Amino acid sequence: MVVAEVSIFPLGTSSESVSDYVAAAVKELEGSGLRCTRGPMGTTVEAETLEEAYAAATRAQNAVFAMGAGRAYTTLKIDERRDVGSRSTEDMMRSVDEKVDG
Repeated sequence: MVVAEVSIFPLGTSSESVSDYVAAAVKELEGSGLRCTRGPMGTTVEAETLEEAYAAATRAQNAVFAMGAGRAYTTLKIDERRDVGSRSTEDMMRSVDEKVDG
């Protein structure tokens, strides 16, 4: 299971606002068929393989360029576990919450 957080920041646009560009990127991620969770600083994607996560991030970045951005700064954080079976983001959060909350 691969959990990836994707954040794309368009540069070289005619406006300080980037929400239209971010919305286009998020639509591509959500249209990938992968499980996505929007966050304030990025979108988390759950995939079976790295290739699926990379492909979704690539489509999202291309959507930003298609809107006319001259440059895109993209961060991609990847957590891939091969030592356990499939774990969702909820499983990951539950594990931390149990340790925090006692």
